[in-house]
Amino acid sequence: MQLHNTTQYAIRILSYLTQQEGDSVNYLLSAKEIAERLEIPYKFLTKIMGELTKAGFVTSIRGREGGYELKKSASEIKISDILDVFNDPLHEEQCILGIGFCNKVNKCALHDQWMQPKTLIEQMFKETTLEQIANQGTKV
Repeated sequence: MQLHNTTQYAIRILSYLTQQEGDSVNYLLSAKEIAERLEIPYKFLTKIMGELTKAGFVTSIRGREGGYELKKSASEIKISDILDVFNDPLHEEQCILGIGFCNKVNKCALHDQWMQPKTLIEQMFKETTLEQIANQGTKV
């Protein structure tokens, strides 16, 4: 099980914005700076930032002194909210073995064993905030 690249980058970007927000007041981060720091292709980053802005997670300020900052408090943003923006839900019936879709009627060999860990992962994403992951002192 793995999140889509877009979702992975979005979580990393928002975590980075959260970490930088704590370092200074009203500091805007440019797309170029974020792309370089997180090693995300610039064009891909700007596409993701557009989606994050549209979803209301960040504010985009244009112009020479412009950039991005969190619009919502990091404590209000759940990881599941980010997954929803990028249509990366875990509740899909995607087979853990990668052989298409499986469900109660059409099961793969690991379907029944996968249900409990999958439920725990979904719960973790619903309960974990951006603030919690950004302030752990780990890499993003």
